[in-house]
Amino acid sequence: MDTQTFKRTRYCGEPRMAEVGETLTVCGWAQRQRDLGGLIFIDLRDRTGILQLAFDDETDRAVFEQAATVRSEFVLSAKGILRERSSKNTDIPTGEVELAVTELCILTKSETPPFEIIEDVQTAEAIRLKHRYLDLRRPDLQRNILLRHRVSKVTRDYFDEQGFIEIETPMLIRSTPEGARDFLVPSRLTPGSFYALPQSPQLYKQLSMVAGFDRYFQLARCFRDEDLRADRQPEFTQIDLEMSFVDVEDVLACVEGFMARVFREISNLELQLPLRRLTYTDALTRYGTDKPDLRYGMEIFDLTDTVRSSGFGVFAGAIEAGGSVRGIVAKNAVDTLSRKEIDKLIEFIRGVGGKGIAWARLTADGLTSSFAKFMTEAEMADILRVSGAETGDVILLIADGMNAAVLSQLGLLRVETAKRLGLTDSDQMEPFWIVDFPYFAKNEETGEYEPMHHAFTAPTDESLDTLETDRGGALAKAYDLVLNGIELASGSIRITDAALQQRIFDILGLTPEESRRKFGFLLEAFRYGPPPHGGMALGLDRLVMLLTGAESLRDVVAFPKLKDASEAMTDCPDTVDAAHLEELGLQVTKTEKE
Repeated sequence: MDTQTFKRTRYCGEPRMAEVGETLTVCGWAQRQRDLGGLIFIDLRDRTGILQLAFDDETDRAVFEQAATVRSEFVLSAKGILRERSSKNTDIPTGEVELAVTELCILTKSETPPFEIIEDVQTAEAIRLKHRYLDLRRPDLQRNILLRHRVSKVTRDYFDEQGFIEIETPMLIRSTPEGARDFLVPSRLTPGSFYALPQSPQLYKQLSMVAGFDRYFQLARCFRDEDLRADRQPEFTQIDLEMSFVDVEDVLACVEGFMARVFREISNLELQLPLRRLTYTDALTRYGTDKPDLRYGMEIFDLTDTVRSSGFGVFAGAIEAGGSVRGIVAKNAVDTLSRKEIDKLIEFIRGVGGKGIAWARLTADGLTSSFAKFMTEAEMADILRVSGAETGDVILLIADGMNAAVLSQLGLLRVETAKRLGLTDSDQMEPFWIVDFPYFAKNEETGEYEPMHHAFTAPTDESLDTLETDRGGALAKAYDLVLNGIELASGSIRITDAALQQRIFDILGLTPEESRRKFGFLLEAFRYGPPPHGGMALGLDRLVMLLTGAESLRDVVAFPKLKDASEAMTDCPDTVDAAHLEELGLQVTKTEKE
């Protein structure tokens, strides 16, 4: 058959009963072939779904014999008449119809793939990533990538309607490390000099405000040479935006509108605006982290004053050392959190540097506890009162001589307990803002103060007079958007006063010479009338991961990297020719991997 004589008229997932009797042409991959002797069925798959192709005693013999040779992943083009299926399949949208094929063309053949092209395939991820082009044929991954496309379209539509201009910023920039390591690119034309791949378009988007564009956005590719986790990749996409003549409330309102639009159009969910807000301090005190998951309770309570005079050495020692005793209550968890399961939680806490957990289970038969024998009845009654625990609940306590350690460990314990109790329902969405961030964070290794966000963030007006004298108390005009325990976005109002910017550089130990060398172009630009401005960046990959319920960014990125930042499919990074290195003026010193 001449493949030019008929072209696709419908996608496989589109035909319905209303089209029965029409002549259609479809193209795609053979999901499977079932030969029943005088009857052959082929499930044809494309990105929209599956359509059953039917071959029977009314089919031209040559076409029937050709269908008999079809195997999984053969690429086919089929023309025929749509008819009602005698045996309907309610699991697929096209399950009421089938195509009675009159013409069939095998466009290309396929070898047997290394794994079956089905949803939720159990093949090891390493094998699937090695053959990512096959992995991406699977319907669940295709749905994720198609949803990502839709989110990108909603993004462009929304910000265009809000008066934003999409501006592409450079990919080869000056190295200005922002905490993570830069990926460096050697310059052939300037031997010994390097470009960096951008960790973010931060400086360029601020310069776009100086240039008078007023509202900028970009689906920006960014790069960070850092250790990977489930929600990190070395290269990623962020929805980047900047606005002039605004303050915090304007930016938050704009982003809330965007989030509401995305959830409405992508997930058919209505967000209640304005979004809830938590201060940074409240988040740490109540949840042990600045990116808590609010889909469940288990807020942290403080028992320090309640047990200060107790005879339990673990509690008393922690308090005497300047620390605290705090805990969480797992509601109605006594049946799930058996003594054995609590032991697993204790091992979990020890695995993150903790010393252990003190616990109490309130069963219908009474209270069992790891510490009650060291307490008076009155003290135990006070613990139950402060914790709010009732019959059926489990109390989990942590004591440490450092408050930060107590809160951090309880934050992790809260998440781990929620997972074991099945409280992390991926269909529930609870986005909210974290505000009132400290301006500076003390580096525990160096003892130096560093910006919690970045050095271009504006301090609050109330902090301007005490930046140098009370670094720990200074607050920033910064804000994070958190969704289901993941930091989805971060932003701030920027500094536009050159003198204030230099004050921040001075506090960070940057001399005027160093600041001019690293950021001279920005400081120079700010001499020429910068407007007040601010913005933020939302992680597109993370947003799509949350919208799809995926467990890893690798499930929503078409061609992701592994934990060691390599790509299994193309086997990169790789060595390059010696001649190429010589041209760049580079020499490679090989080191043994640890």
